[in-house]
Amino acid sequence: MINKASILLCGLLFLAACSNDNEFDEKKKPITPPTDNININANPSHIKEYSRLEMPRLHQGTDTILIHKTGDGIVNYITEWDYAKKSQRWSCYVLDKDYARPNVHRYYSKNNQYPNNPLIPTSMQWDFDPYYFNGQKLDHGHICPSADRLSSFDMNYQTFFLTNMQPQFNSFNAGVWAKLEKKVRQIAATCDTLYICKGGTIDEGKYGGYNKIYHTLDNGLIMPRYFFMALLRVNRGKYTAIGIWTDQILNANDNGINLAQYAISIDELEKRTGIDFFCNLPDAIEKEVERSFNSALSWRL
Repeated sequence: MINKASILLCGLLFLAACSNDNEFDEKKKPITPPTDNININANPSHIKEYSRLEMPRLHQGTDTILIHKTGDGIVNYITEWDYAKKSQRWSCYVLDKDYARPNVHRYYSKNNQYPNNPLIPTSMQWDFDPYYFNGQKLDHGHICPSADRLSSFDMNYQTFFLTNMQPQFNSFNAGVWAKLEKKVRQIAATCDTLYICKGGTIDEGKYGGYNKIYHTLDNGLIMPRYFFMALLRVNRGKYTAIGIWTDQILNANDNGINLAQYAISIDELEKRTGIDFFCNLPDAIEKEVERSFNSALSWRL
């Protein structure tokens, strides 16, 4: 029998082997930070994608990193997948007005709408769609949204992998979460580059008197209560950041008029999630952008 450590090692070796040297320069935008600044909490650099600005600090444990690329080597988005929990901790990606340009239609398939991820063995993911036949009507909540990846078929198709999904109630997914995603696209259209990390709370713990995990279905699917976004904005070389935190139960029926109520600093978001966001920034810049977000108004929330 193959133990978990062996599976993880194989997964990492597989990802490393799939990485190539034809690194997309994201239209010559600053994907990796300057190297002449002190950074004591940066990700290990043995895989170059780990040093990208949108990447948080790796959780490790029973996690593996899924680097999704198009056929010509462009990095689409990256996911941290906990294969023991069969749940994703986050997906991160870059967004600007070009990425969401509608060159293709949203992917649709009658018999394979949410494909398994070819980057990892089926034993490390679901061999069936766990969102169905569980007695609850749950949406496949995209973490890297389809609407953020309409520039090519490959990019859009990859957003439908089950490893990029989290279970959400429809009222939340089609409501305030969709409004927040639309707002993120609007922000991206007004800055040079937007670096994004999003996810749901899949680890044990409490916040605000509630369990971070709302429910675990009979089939083992973890349903987060809280969902988050970490946004790093770059305009003419200036970095600013903001965190978003929502409760898919209490905020499900929000009309989205006051999205500013969900805005918090990255420092606070790190406390609530246990994730070290934007760790690849030089320490001085990271400390500055994470302690406050100026005002929600400056983000047009």
